[in-house]
Amino acid sequence: MARIYAASSWRNPHQPAIVALLRKAGHEVYDFRNPFNGRPGFAWREIDPNWQNWTAEQYREFVTTHPIAAAGYVSDLRAMEWADTCLLILPCGRSAHLEAGWFCGRGKRCIILTCDGEEPELMALLAT
Repeated sequence: MARIYAASSWRNPHQPAIVALLRKAGHEVYDFRNPFNGRPGFAWREIDPNWQNWTAEQYREFVTTHPIAAAGYVSDLRAMEWADTCLLILPCGRSAHLEAGWFCGRGKRCIILTCDGEEPELMALLAT
């Protein structure tokens, strides 16, 4: 069985059911919403409820210095190192695509789960 990093979005309503299905099939799955460390998954609102109105300078400051951002990054990065497979569950955003790119760059298996209506992406050819 595989050790799977499920890369997706908080806004993807299918992500929890897909994680459950993979676990039921016997795979070990890292779920960013419920990480292995027992804490809730990282969300910018933990740092500042007004995060969507940050300037570029505020974003740069918080992402590089805030302990909550650091803990979320370390949790996800350790899980990426642990996993042998990335499942990119579309639709998703920039973070999940960066994570999938990391897997491709490391030569690890990367699978894209898409559905009708998703915009085609040429660089998806990097995935296995």
